[in-house]
Amino acid sequence: MIEISNVCKEYSEGNKALKNVTITVEDGEFVFIMGRNGSGKTTIFKLLMKEEELTSGKIVVNDMNLGKMPRSYVPKYRRRLGVVFQDFRLLNDRNVYENVAFAMRVVGASSRRIRESVPEMLQMVGLSAKYKMFPHQLSGGEQQRVAIARALINRPEVLLADEPTGNLDSHNAMEIMKLLEEINEMGTTVIVVTHSHEIVEKMHKRVIRMERGCVISDETEYADEAAAEDEDDFEYEEEEAGDDDEEETGSVAEGGNIYED
Repeated sequence: MIEISNVCKEYSEGNKALKNVTITVEDGEFVFIMGRNGSGKTTIFKLLMKEEELTSGKIVVNDMNLGKMPRSYVPKYRRRLGVVFQDFRLLNDRNVYENVAFAMRVVGASSRRIRESVPEMLQMVGLSAKYKMFPHQLSGGEQQRVAIARALINRPEVLLADEPTGNLDSHNAMEIMKLLEEINEMGTTVIVVTHSHEIVEKMHKRVIRMERGCVISDETEYADEAAAEDEDDFEYEEEEAGDDDEEETGSVAEGGNIYED
């Protein structure tokens, strides 16, 4: 279970990315967190990854209090997460097989286990025939499938996906979402951060909508009328520091996922 209780995140005085946010996600749920740039959705993502520290409140993930977690334990915690990013973050000098195997090598898996597990995972994501190909030889949808395989290879309890369809066309976007749904049906808790009404409308899952750092609705099934809102009716302040679309550089590997410094 994931419990986010009265969480606030302030990047500078008066610049509040989250304001008393409370969200509970049960084991095995599939949840979308929606919102425009600056709404706070990516800040939640970063807090769950322990990329950012909360200002106040409490976050508990599977009985682990993230606010009290020592930095030395963070890599071990991240091994229990699968993380998928919009920009794939594949290793361009390694083929499909090696990209997925890399996640197992990071956690010290044996060569035998890697040889057994990687082909099974590639079959699951539909890439068995392309295991020797390099990222530049794949379509965007195929690259995202590799990223999902890498995120799942160590059998995480929770899969976090940050705009996983943002760089894909509509067809590939839905294929990726169907794959995430299949993963969820096998018992993995899935949380997807997105701003796509189209994707959410078609999936019929629980949707948490955010605006200016606050939860404004939490629906067990997406209401179609929400997709019809005229976005021009709303004016939003500039994106708050540290939230969506900020430029980041550098990456390190922890727990088989690729994280930003």
